[in-house]
Amino acid sequence: MVGIGQDSHAFDFEDKEKPLIIGGVLVKNHAPLKGNSDADVVLHAVTNAISGITCVNILGKIADDMCHNHGIKDSSVYLKEALKYLGMKKIIHISISIECLTPKISPIISSMRQNLASLLLIDESQIGITATTGEGLTAFGQGKGIQCFACITTTD
Repeated sequence: MVGIGQDSHAFDFEDKEKPLIIGGVLVKNHAPLKGNSDADVVLHAVTNAISGITCVNILGKIADDMCHNHGIKDSSVYLKEALKYLGMKKIIHISISIECLTPKISPIISSMRQNLASLLLIDESQIGITATTGEGLTAFGQGKGIQCFACITTTD
C-alpha cells in the first residue's frame, strides 16, 4: 500500500522562544514555524501519509486533543499514535521531499534519517529525503515557510 502526506507551515518571525524542529531535528538560529504544536512539517507529512493508509486522521481531532487538552506539542507523539493503526502492515520505504529557501536542509538530512528510522523502527536505508527551493516560485521557496511531502510504502 502507498500513502501520501503533505504539510506546510509559515515561519513565525516574531517568536523568539520556540525552536525550529524539522524531522525531529533542532535547527538553531532560525525562526520557528507557526503552529499549536512544534509544527514539525516533516513529522506531520509522515503522519498524514500513514493516515492515508490507515484512514485514521491523526492530525486534526486526535492531535488537537493531545495538544490542547493534554499539552502534547511534540509531533513525534502524533507520529507514534498514527503507527498504532498500521496493524500488521510494515513500512518498507518512505520518500520525503522538502521545499524551502531556508534553512538549508542538506546538512541535517542524515540526522533526520536517523531520527525517523528510530521512530518508525526501520533502517535508514529505507528513508530517502530530498530538498528543493523550488526556484523561488512559491512562498516556501521565497523564504516564508516550509512545505513537505511524504510517500510511504507498506506491506499489505
